[in-house]
Amino acid sequence: MDEDVLNTTVRKFLKKLGVTAQREIEQAVREAAANGRLKGEPLVAKATIIVAGVGLSIEVDGAIEVE
Repeated sequence: MDEDVLNTTVRKFLKKLGVTAQREIEQAVREAAANGRLKGEPLVAKATIIVAGVGLSIEVDGAIEVE
C-alpha cells in the first residue's frame, strides 16, 4: 500500500465532502431563514461517512450557529 496515495486520495475526498456539504448547508439555512423557519437556536448536525470494503462507518455530531 502506498501511504502517499492513500493520504492524497483521502484528503481529496474530504475536501470534496467539505466543500459540497458547506454549500448545501448554507443554501438550506438561507432558504429556511427566508421562509421564517429559523428560531435562532443552533442547528443540530450529523454526518455519516461510510467506507465500503473496510467496514468503516463513523458519525460526527455538531451544531451550526445561525446567529
